[in-house]
Amino acid sequence: MCLIAVAWKAHPRFPLALIANRDEAHARPTAAAGFDPRHPDVYGGRDLAQGGGWLMASTRGRLSAVTNVRTGPRPPAAPRSRGALVRTFAGGEVAAMPWLASLMPSAHTYGPFNLLAWDGEALGAASNHPEPDFAAVAPGIHAMSNGAFDAPWPKSTHATRALEAWLASPLAEGGMNRAAVAPLLGALADTAVAPDTALPDTGVGLELERALSPPFVLGRDYGTRCSTVVLVEGPAITFVERRFGPEGVVLGESFERLPRL
Repeated sequence: MCLIAVAWKAHPRFPLALIANRDEAHARPTAAAGFDPRHPDVYGGRDLAQGGGWLMASTRGRLSAVTNVRTGPRPPAAPRSRGALVRTFAGGEVAAMPWLASLMPSAHTYGPFNLLAWDGEALGAASNHPEPDFAAVAPGIHAMSNGAFDAPWPKSTHATRALEAWLASPLAEGGMNRAAVAPLLGALADTAVAPDTALPDTGVGLELERALSPPFVLGRDYGTRCSTVVLVEGPAITFVERRFGPEGVVLGESFERLPRL
C-alpha cells in the first residue's frame, strides 16, 4: 500500500478514519477483503504470495496498515515480509505501543516500511528507515506514503485534504452506506500527475517519480490494486474496499459494517 491518510481523534463521531490506496504489481496474487481464516475476527485483504496483509481491522478494536518506503530502483532483499506485521498485530492481543517497542530490535529484518497500529485506545506509527523508530500519533490528520511520516508529498496532501473535507461535510453525520463514502473513493481515484517541482526524489528517476505521483497509479503491469475506506465509530467499523485491475479497470467492491465487540 502506498498512500494512507488518517484522521485520529479529529472528529466527534469517528475517533479513527482512514483512506488508503494499495499499489502493487497486478500479477501478484491477492485475496479480496474478507475475514481472515487464521483470525476470524480480523477483516481485510490478504497477500497470497507471502501470507501477510496491507490493511486489516478487527472486531476487537484493532487495526494495522503498512506502506513500503522507496529507497531507490533496487530495494534490498529482506528475510521477512512487511505484510506479516499487519496480520500479526491485527490478530494479536498486545497493546499498540508496547508491541511497536518490541518490534524495534527486529525491524531491520523487514523490507523498508511505515506502519500504523491501533489497539482501540492508542495509535502508533513506526518505521525502520532510515533507522528503527516509533511514536504515538498526535491527534489530527496525517499522511503516510512511501517517505517519512507526514512528508508533504502531493498525493499525501491531496488525501489529507479530501479526508478533512469529508469529515466536515454532512455526509459524516448520516448513515454509512456506499453513497456516503463515494467522495472518499473518488478522491482516491485521482490520476493527476504532480508538477515536477513538487516531486520527491526517492532515487527512482524523474520518469518513475512522475508515474507514481498521483494518488491513483495507472499501469498495465503495476498500479493501484485497491482503494480502502475505514471509519471507526462506537458500535461499528465501516470497511470499504474497491478493487482494480490493469489500467484501473474496476474488478469489484466490498462494503462491510463490522460490529465492535
